[in-house]
Amino acid sequence: MVQVKPKTTVQMKMTGTGQTHGRTQVRARDVTGIVDEPAERGGSNLAPTPTETLMASLMGCTNVIAKRIAHGMGVQMGEMKIELSADFDRRGTMLLQEIDRPFDNIVLDITVATDATPEQLEAIKTDLARFCPIAKVIRGNGATITENWTTTPL
Repeated sequence: MVQVKPKTTVQMKMTGTGQTHGRTQVRARDVTGIVDEPAERGGSNLAPTPTETLMASLMGCTNVIAKRIAHGMGVQMGEMKIELSADFDRRGTMLLQEIDRPFDNIVLDITVATDATPEQLEAIKTDLARFCPIAKVIRGNGATITENWTTTPL
């Protein structure tokens, strides 16, 4: 039996259409969504802003990668609740000053039901920092991401 190796590098392609001043329709694969600004900033308030979308990506990546790691270890993880708070320097988006690091400190409060032992949970946290591409990009810009984990039994 021939085993096929998965591609380790792929070309990501998306399209975007600026529908209005504040709203952009985006398409990835066969999925369409929008990114929007609140009404007070010229948008229609129909979706998260670009910066909120970045933070949502961090939350989604945290969930997906942590659960993928846990699964590989034979650890069960149920629903994961993630609450995020971030210090956002908006001077760049306000066109007042170029900002090298618009997000300095990001805190994720993560609550998950799991059967992981304390040692397994530590291994999951370590590998999450190693493998979550969104967190790696954000940390690579110099921002601090703090994860506060609370677990409950499954």
